[in-house]
Amino acid sequence: MVLGSLLGYGAPDLAGLMENEKFSPQDVLYIGLQKLHDYQKEFLDGIGVQYRVQEESRVSDDEIRRFAGKFEHLLVHFDIDVLDEKHFHSTYFANPELTGDGSGGGKMRLEALSQVFQCIQESADIIGFTIAEYLPFDEYRLYQTLSKVKIFAS
Repeated sequence: MVLGSLLGYGAPDLAGLMENEKFSPQDVLYIGLQKLHDYQKEFLDGIGVQYRVQEESRVSDDEIRRFAGKFEHLLVHFDIDVLDEKHFHSTYFANPELTGDGSGGGKMRLEALSQVFQCIQESADIIGFTIAEYLPFDEYRLYQTLSKVKIFAS
């Protein structure tokens, strides 16, 4: 888990690459979390990261603003799997040919995600942004199909 590494609990090889101080659990706001495996829950609870599984209740706009307002600058990590695969198809969970670790896909829609980002940027500068798990399966299948058409083949 990348978060574990950023908090100082990652693999030594990865932790050795960090140039800055590790984050503290109070520096993390976890939004859109899917149902946890026991080992994930144990880890997050054990180090004191505040979180809420989105199926149970969502982090409110006020909570997001309050958290973000504690900082002048923020880093945002956006894992595409937070999105509902029925409404955004470029996620791991939208591909019926794949089986995951059983955690299941997200339930957030793009409108809610947009609101989260608005709340964050109203309260602090976003100076770093990462995106993970973007898997454009439809685009790849289209590429495979069109690559067999002479005009598109190289």
